Amino acid sequence: MVAMSALVFGLSWWLGLYLLARNPRKPVLALAAVGLIGYSLVVALDAIRVTPGSDAELLGRIEVFTAIVPSVAWLMVLLELTNNGDRRRDRAAIAVPALVLAIAMLVGATMAGTIEGPATLGHWIMFCASGTAAVGAAILLFRRRASIPGSARGVVLVATMFFTLGDAQLIIPLGILPSWLALASTGFDLVLLGLGVALWDAFDEGQALRADMLRSFVASILVGALFGAQAMIGMAVVGQSVALVVLLFTSVGLAICIQVQSGPFADLLDRMAFSRSPQLRQERSELRSTEAALPLKSASPIEGVDDETFTRLTRRALSHYGDLAKLVASPLASLPVIGERLGGRGASDQPVERANELRAVLAESISRLKPREEGDFGVTDQWRYYNALYFPYVMGVRAYAQGATAAGLDPVSRQAWQWLVTEVPQRSLHNWQNAAAKLIAADLRAQTVADGLRVSGSSPSNGLRASGSSVSPGSR
Repeated sequence: MVAMSALVFGLSWWLGLYLLARNPRKPVLALAAVGLIGYSLVVALDAIRVTPGSDAELLGRIEVFTAIVPSVAWLMVLLELTNNGDRRRDRAAIAVPALVLAIAMLVGATMAGTIEGPATLGHWIMFCASGTAAVGAAILLFRRRASIPGSARGVVLVATMFFTLGDAQLIIPLGILPSWLALASTGFDLVLLGLGVALWDAFDEGQALRADMLRSFVASILVGALFGAQAMIGMAVVGQSVALVVLLFTSVGLAICIQVQSGPFADLLDRMAFSRSPQLRQERSELRSTEAALPLKSASPIEGVDDETFTRLTRRALSHYGDLAKLVASPLASLPVIGERLGGRGASDQPVERANELRAVLAESISRLKPREEGDFGVTDQWRYYNALYFPYVMGVRAYAQGATAAGLDPVSRQAWQWLVTEVPQRSLHNWQNAAAKLIAADLRAQTVADGLRVSGSSPSNGLRASGSSVSPGSR
């Protein structure tokens, strides 16, 4: 049933692109997107394969190898969700079981030769490898479920169970169910997993999800139905053919892609239309990013949050220091001190103004970490927390980026770049930034309390000055 296949394809394709659009540099989101997009391609290939007049043998061979992608990607997603570290060693530990699974499934796919039945030893190898990996990941996920927020935990665990039980690589060759129905059932499980990943990311970023996701979903349904209906009408009039089925999936895929990735497409058009106006292009891009960030704002983002969550949100805000759109969606933009400062200088209480004011508040808190001694840069222990935040975030010093140089940096930032490259391991910088984020969070908390005390007539004290920026430095 090509209509059901198109629906499953569109849903998986949309969710994969949506997760990719949230943050393509986040491993969990990128891997989940690869899994969903890979699965949507399996659905499209299967629908074309069973269409009369297609080269079923060739498409069956392509499909059985393409089916490896979602299994490997989703194993890595489940392992990544249980990974509390951020070290390369942890990443390597995740890659090992994924590599073993990929090799086992490649062997099985080579032996099977095609996705079509009857089931062979190769199909059983694929099923056993994928099922064993999914069961193992599910057990690990259950044991470390505390690392996943409550809103996403149930969705991820239930979807993992169904994905383990409903592996389409075995169901299709056995012929128990039509291939489109087998793929649709597994596609439902994958969409649940994708939703769990989206909930996890929204919690991690301190953002709302429902409004933004619903808008993207509704828009994708509308454009997908608009373009897909034309191919469906053609099939109803002249009959189902390979050309019309291919047209159906390509039309739906392109329509959804343009809708979900509208920002990058708009940037591309701006580069073509305003090639001689870089300032105009930048301003238009910033406005689009800010507009896209507004639905991600939570209604009561910091109400009742504990110290650990507040520190995590502070760490996120610091890492997004140079991205105004991300600061617009940051829960810290709702801090009372932001409203106080805006009211004090008569500025309008708008999202962009709040984001700019949050950036100023963060910059001031970072500056209070600077040791009280002469000079703008130092390498003693007293300087490490200030250096770890000020130069990478405020000054944009990218010491560890591939191909990064000190070109364009001022003399002080150039000194910091040289010091980071030659003296500071990346893991040490990461630890210092986490420790410094705790100090910044304490300072922001103190400012919030100070506002309340000021209203009641009491005398406030500054967080960093009270605790001191001379916290004993952590080891490398």
